[in-house]
Amino acid sequence: MSRLAYLLLLCLPCCAWADPDVRVQSRLVPPDGALVGATVSLQVDLLVDSWFTAAPVLPRLELPGAVITPPNGEAQHLNQKIDGKAFFGLRYTWQITPQVAGAFHIPALSYQVQPGPGNVPVSITGEPLSFSAKALAGASDQPHLIASNVKLSQSIQLSHDPLRVGDSIIRTLSLQAEGAQAMSMPAPAFVEVDGLKRYVQPPQVKPLGDGRGGTVGGAREDSVTYVVERAGALTLPAFQMKWWDFAGKGHDVSVDAVSFKAAAAEYRAPFSIDGDLRALGQQARIKVGGHWLLIAVALLAGTLLVWLCRRWFEPARGALRRWREQRRARWLGSADYAWAGLVRQLQERPPRLDALYLWVRRVSGKLTLQGFFELSPDTTGVRCLDLLQIRYRAASHNAYLPAPFLDNLRRVRQRIKHENAADQRHALKPLNP
Repeated sequence: MSRLAYLLLLCLPCCAWADPDVRVQSRLVPPDGALVGATVSLQVDLLVDSWFTAAPVLPRLELPGAVITPPNGEAQHLNQKIDGKAFFGLRYTWQITPQVAGAFHIPALSYQVQPGPGNVPVSITGEPLSFSAKALAGASDQPHLIASNVKLSQSIQLSHDPLRVGDSIIRTLSLQAEGAQAMSMPAPAFVEVDGLKRYVQPPQVKPLGDGRGGTVGGAREDSVTYVVERAGALTLPAFQMKWWDFAGKGHDVSVDAVSFKAAAAEYRAPFSIDGDLRALGQQARIKVGGHWLLIAVALLAGTLLVWLCRRWFEPARGALRRWREQRRARWLGSADYAWAGLVRQLQERPPRLDALYLWVRRVSGKLTLQGFFELSPDTTGVRCLDLLQIRYRAASHNAYLPAPFLDNLRRVRQRIKHENAADQRHALKPLNP
C-alpha cells in the first residue's frame, strides 16, 4: 500500500501544468532620439516559454505632436534563450515620426497574450520609454525628408515619336527612402514649361517592404503630363531633391533634364472622316411633312382635351355601364333568349325541355304545353303534342325527338310573331304610357 502511495506522489508533477513564463521586452531604434521628421521605431518583443494559442492583443499608442503607424498585424517570429531557457516570441513595431521638437514619453503599455497549454489570457506590462526630437539645423519650415538612404529615378513616355503639336509627354519620378514613412515623404514640385501645358496626376504612396513582410521605408511615385502647344525645341528641366540622414547631414539626389523637338505639322487621322460625317448627317436628316405636323397637333390637342374633361368621363362611363346591364337584363328575360336555349337543348343528346317551357311561358303566359297549343286553331300545335307523346310515352325507347318537332315549333313561332305584329298595328296606344 505504501509503495502505491509513493508511485502516485511521483506522478502528480506530470499531471499538473506549470504556470507559463511570459516576458516583454521593448526598445527604441535609434535609442538616443531622432530629428524632427525622422522615424523612431518602438520594437516590442512578447516572449513565452511554450507557444501562443491566439494572437496577442496590442494596446493603442498616441503621442501628441507625432504621427504613429501601428503594426499591420504581421509580426516577426523570434527564438531566444534567456538564462538558459528557450523562449518563443513575436516582435511588433510601431513607427513614430515626431513633427515638433521636444521630449516624447511613451507610457507603460499593457499587452494580453494567451500562452499554451492552459490557454488562459495573461496580461503583462512593459516599461515606460522616452526619447527627444531635435529640430534640423538650417532646415526651413517646408517638409523635409530624413532617411538612411534615398533613391530617385525618372521615366519618360511619349504619345508619339517624333513629337507633334497636340501630343503628350508623361514624366514619372520614383522616390524610395529607407527609414522614412511613406506619408511623410514630400511631393516633388513640377514646374511650368514654356510651350507645354501641365497636368499633375495624383501620387501613388506605399510602404517599402523588405521582402519578408516587414517595412523598411516608404516609396512614392509622382507623374505629370505635358501637352505640346507649340513647335520647336522643348526641355523638361532637371529635378533635384535634398534629404538628410539621421545624423543631420544633408544630401542631394537629382535626375537629368530631358530635351525634345516638336514638329509643326498638324495631326492627321490615318483616314478621312469628314466625308463620313457629312454622309452621316445627310442620313440623319429628318423631314416632316405638313400633314404629319397637323396630325401631331390634332393628337396633342385631343390628348389635352381628354385630360381637361377627365372628370366628366366617369359619370358617362357609369351611365354606359348601367345601360348595357339593363339591355342585357332585357335580353335574358325575353322570349327570343328562351327560344335560343330551346333550339340548343333540343339538339342535345338526350334533349332537354326546360327551355321549351320557359319559351311557352314568356311568349303566351301559359304554364303547360296543352294550354299553350289550345290557343291556336292551327293543327301544328296538335302535331307538336303528338310528337311529344310519341317521345315521352311509357313504351318509348327512342332517345331522340322526331325531326319534324323543331320545324313545327318554328311555324308556331312565326305565326305568333305575325299575330303580335298585327295586334300592335291595330291596337290603341296606351292612354298614360
